[in-house]
Amino acid sequence: MENHRVAYFSAEIGISSNLPTYSGGLGVLAGDHIKSAADLKINMVAISLLYKEGYFKQIIDQEGKQKEVYPKFVPEPILSGLDHIFYISLNGKNVYIKASVYNHESINGYIIPIYFLDTDIPENDEEDRAITLRLYSGDDKHRIRQEAILGLGGMKLLEILNQNSIEKYHMNEGHCSFLVLDLLRKYKGNIEEVRSKCHFTTHTPVPAGHDQFDFKLVKDILGDLVSDDIALPSMANNKFHMTELGLHFSKTANGVSKLHGDVAQKQFPWKNIGYVTNGVHHYTWVNNSIKTLFNEFFPNWQMEPEILRGVDKIDTNALWDAHFDAKTDLIHFANSQLSKALDPNILTIGFARRAATYKRAQLIFKDPERLISLGAGKIQMVFSGKAHPNDKEGKELISGIIKNAKDFEGKIKIIYLENYNMWLGKLITSGVDVWLNTPLRPNEASGTSGMKAALNGIPNLSILDGWWDEGCENKVNGWSIGLSERPDDQGDAISLYDTLEHQVIPAYYNERENWVSLMRNSIKTGVDFTSKRMLQDYQKLYYK
Repeated sequence: MENHRVAYFSAEIGISSNLPTYSGGLGVLAGDHIKSAADLKINMVAISLLYKEGYFKQIIDQEGKQKEVYPKFVPEPILSGLDHIFYISLNGKNVYIKASVYNHESINGYIIPIYFLDTDIPENDEEDRAITLRLYSGDDKHRIRQEAILGLGGMKLLEILNQNSIEKYHMNEGHCSFLVLDLLRKYKGNIEEVRSKCHFTTHTPVPAGHDQFDFKLVKDILGDLVSDDIALPSMANNKFHMTELGLHFSKTANGVSKLHGDVAQKQFPWKNIGYVTNGVHHYTWVNNSIKTLFNEFFPNWQMEPEILRGVDKIDTNALWDAHFDAKTDLIHFANSQLSKALDPNILTIGFARRAATYKRAQLIFKDPERLISLGAGKIQMVFSGKAHPNDKEGKELISGIIKNAKDFEGKIKIIYLENYNMWLGKLITSGVDVWLNTPLRPNEASGTSGMKAALNGIPNLSILDGWWDEGCENKVNGWSIGLSERPDDQGDAISLYDTLEHQVIPAYYNERENWVSLMRNSIKTGVDFTSKRMLQDYQKLYYK
């Protein structure tokens, strides 16, 4: 077996729609990270957990209430099980782990193995079998045990596989941070040696995104691996903060956009935090009709997305027709799911992402009369996204949008497509006409769905947050909306309505050449936000 140089740890990895090992943006980003690492032939191995019941399958009833079901996933033949069954000690007893591998192969033939760890095996009792069953589930005790399987179990597997030449352990968020405890053991408490091996990426400005556990509970579960004198700021309150743990024992760290890097630096002022703006795997996220067009004009774009900057050579009608084919795919699917009869000739606005309140999916409904006045007969909307099973506010947000859809019947068609996943995400980001994003700045660390839309020639209509703060050229590749300095719902909604009424809608219906120019410029912008560029940044700044 080849010795790997970089070990990439992530609690979720969205490498394929067929693998239920992700919940949303973090996992899909991790999958794109691995795909571009393979394209660039970076010597990497990846570690995650195998969630046989996934995150959940979302069902939305007639009242707009989200229900969760957990169909069991059978790993074979997508994954290959390894012969090794090994264990780590939790609460003073052995918990057994089986690993399965998914070999991601780039079109250049380079392979990166992804190891998924699983405790749902006969060697464990019922409680321990449940540790890895579901993503982001359970109480604090369950989460600590799950994150221990990831961090400590992942390190044990690398040891079993004789991966003894790893130069960099890349922690994708704090769920992986327990791995540093194993490194401390390995290097006999030499903190600088541990730090030289570790890099940490933080993805969220929102406090709920950072796990904090009771220190005594962590100590009870992990025992002597956890020292009483680890110098974390949260320890003053008898808390064990997983992001602080990862940051403290990493030589380098980054946020995931320029703006987020600044926000993260203020969150953790005791640590020097840089940034690498996220990107998306261009070949994964471009619709087949657009791919066919790119293949015709840019034969090498699969490995060299930079050449898409020459998109001006594509004829206006050819680009529009390819987009219309993608739009037709989306509308056929939507109309097969819900009897809303979306019209392919109507300006279609997309909003699909995790149902978190700071993302403000309902901002566009702030003033219903204004929206009807400017949009009746001129716009239709497609929504999608899951709320965490315990997120009452997120579930209410979904119900609210579905109520809005009923209130607007006969005026503006609005649909909510259930069970958002990678396949549906691609269908929506490539099939709408405009991509809407309305987070409360600066809470969107990066956002990647808008990058996927851009590579498909879809202009963004967005608050200047996350990646769009860097990527936006107002009225050239999309539109900026909202108040940058003192954002609030009222002001941001007025800005959204004004932009729709006076710029977006007139351009779509009356200025085809100008609209296709926006599409071309969106594609050019997308080139700067590929995961190829992202991985090159990681190589240059952190993997060296």
